Amino acid sequence: MSKKVYSDRKTKPEKIEQSKAKEIIGLIIYCIIVVAIMFCVIKFVGQRTIVIGDSMNPTLEDGENLITDKITYRFKDPKRFDIIVFPQKANTSKLLIKRIIGMPGETVEIKDGRVYINGYELNETYGNEVMNDGGLAADAITLGPDEYFVLGDNRNNSQDSRFASVGNIQRSDIIGRAWVRIWPLDKVTLLKHQ
Repeated sequence: MSKKVYSDRKTKPEKIEQSKAKEIIGLIIYCIIVVAIMFCVIKFVGQRTIVIGDSMNPTLEDGENLITDKITYRFKDPKRFDIIVFPQKANTSKLLIKRIIGMPGETVEIKDGRVYINGYELNETYGNEVMNDGGLAADAITLGPDEYFVLGDNRNNSQDSRFASVGNIQRSDIIGRAWVRIWPLDKVTLLKHQ
């Protein structure tokens, strides 16, 4: 007489199905975690920014890719000569990249093609060409407590704070600081601000 033995072992097809289901669930959870981490990095830490135009030549050139540091300004204020990223007023989906020249509370004026801060000529190594158009800054502009005056390094080919289309930049509008150039590969480098 044969005995029937109870076994809770599952047959091979059942094991394979459970194994596939676990893999699929694991993959879905992994993808959700990766997407969440990427969202947090892009929203709070850094994002890729593409240079459009020649306004920052020779420092930055058209088509170069940068990583914008979005965390530094959460802990400290922007400094003079920082290269910042901010949205264009007319089209907030378009980002502009310029260099901070005037700080909150300062008076900025452009006379004879040179920048003056609080009546003194600014000693700088960026944008050494004499500006053909002082724009709004041909008359002295006093910045508010949270306003910055920005210029492109390619002074005669830049839409910047001299013009109403850009104007003074509010602290709250600054997305971050251009941190590192990642493309093209032969130009990968940390960006010089000061």
